[in-house]
Amino acid sequence: MKTRITELFGIEHPIIQGGMHYVGFAEMAAAVSNAGGLGIITGLTLGTPEKLADEIAKCRDMTDKPFGVNLTFLPVVNSPDYPGLVRVIIEGGVKVVETAGNNPQQVLPYLKDAGIRVIHKCTSVRHSLKAQSIGCDAVSVDGFECGGHPGEDDIPNMILLPRAADELEIPFVASGGMADARSLVASLAMGADGMNMGTRFIATKEAPVHENVKKAIVAASELDTRLVMRPLRNTERVMTNEAVERLLEKERKLGADLKFEDIIEEVAGVYPRIMKEGEMDAGAWSCGMVAGLINDIPTCQELIDGIMAEADALIRQRLTGFIDA
Repeated sequence: MKTRITELFGIEHPIIQGGMHYVGFAEMAAAVSNAGGLGIITGLTLGTPEKLADEIAKCRDMTDKPFGVNLTFLPVVNSPDYPGLVRVIIEGGVKVVETAGNNPQQVLPYLKDAGIRVIHKCTSVRHSLKAQSIGCDAVSVDGFECGGHPGEDDIPNMILLPRAADELEIPFVASGGMADARSLVASLAMGADGMNMGTRFIATKEAPVHENVKKAIVAASELDTRLVMRPLRNTERVMTNEAVERLLEKERKLGADLKFEDIIEEVAGVYPRIMKEGEMDAGAWSCGMVAGLINDIPTCQELIDGIMAEADALIRQRLTGFIDA
């Protein structure tokens, strides 16, 4: 399948593995890239330029296919060494960067001068248009269904994707609620050039997370995520657990008086305990509503091959069958 996204990134299939905290390591990215998609290493999980450089080198040893690095720009007091991270991305020969969070304009000249393609994650049409205007090569349009941060507009992909298609000139992929061939074909029908999957890739054999995390996703339904930190206008969709329900109770009790310090126990520094140790009630971790569509733990090759074969059948048989009937 050829789309503007496969052509832009030099990949076989229009499927991208989004950057995910404590998931996007070399083995994850390489497995997706080897299966014909675009794997992504999560830069801030590694933390330092030295560790990211090592991870890029490790990934390069595991695949000869294109892969990318996610750089999320956060409004924090102790900012990561973004110049250092950008430097090792360029020196490592990475050809794709997925940016997220705040406006990436400060690093775009360096990335573009190095011939790197930039895809920015956006939760609205206006942010997508801004990304286009500053020179991003593509955008990942993140609907309200997504795990992680869906923004504050609450627009689901059935509306957001066609709106993006109406406004954008650069290619875009659908993100949020993406799990299978139906997701891909629907996204293409609404104007996208591919899809970005996060939660679905956590439930794969190669995902470098504790087995408890994978089992929790398979066991979950579409009703098992919650929106937290909404009063702080930093909304995040997470898998429900004891810590999350405790956090939501604090939000209800404190109302407008809620401060980040009140919920720090449930959200700060919990990812290693969850993703590495499998402590499923340790705190809030990003998970999409798409968990309700995930019922198995395949290899990345099996997952992507299955999606592409089923997408072909959907397009050639079911959809054309309506016209020929």
